Amino acid sequence: MLSLSQFPITQRWPAKHPELLQLYSLPTPNGVKVSIMLEEIGLPYEAHLIDIGKNETWTPEFLSLNPNGKIPAILDPNGPDSKPLALFESGAILLYLAEKCGQLLPQDPARRYETLQWVFFQMAAVGPMFGQLGFFHKFAGREYEDKRPLERYQKESKRLLGVLEERLIRRNWMMGDEYTIADISLLGWVRNLIGFYEARDLVDFDSFPAVGLWLERGLARPAVQRGINIPAREA
Repeated sequence: MLSLSQFPITQRWPAKHPELLQLYSLPTPNGVKVSIMLEEIGLPYEAHLIDIGKNETWTPEFLSLNPNGKIPAILDPNGPDSKPLALFESGAILLYLAEKCGQLLPQDPARRYETLQWVFFQMAAVGPMFGQLGFFHKFAGREYEDKRPLERYQKESKRLLGVLEERLIRRNWMMGDEYTIADISLLGWVRNLIGFYEARDLVDFDSFPAVGLWLERGLARPAVQRGINIPAREA
């Protein structure tokens, strides 16, 4: 049987508890999807901080797990057929964990696919657009004289918030009364948009009250409060 020690990533980030799922991440909007999910389902795991500021995702050890050089990634010693499973892409990890534990993904086929469409909506639209808005509004892109990119991502982010607003009117969660991986995939990004990216006024966030109430409900969940700070950043 293949042991975790045979995965190169464990040479740089050794597993103290190799019997547990290993999480390689950072508390970014994509990273916290997996830590929140793990906290919600109560699956024991060991978290390893991957410092993107030090380019640790581009080390040979990390690239051996995710050739795309992005967090998060996991290494599950108890994968399918009791074999270790290495997995990257936060959406794929959410789906894997939901199916592994039988939680936070509806069993009814129609509702299952409806949930997944919102996860893919986050992966394909919300994440990329909000991330670009953050770059052009707060980070290096704000120094660009040409403001057309900022205006584009501002308008598109507002449009996407409008899509979420329409979905969440008269709903507690993306799937109604059922909290799912669709909510988990979106929470970190909406939180980041008005928090770390400081774009609340830029996107007129307060004009989307249903989204605001949904975000408050999500951030009030104990598992979310724990997950958004895992792995703990270095002091």
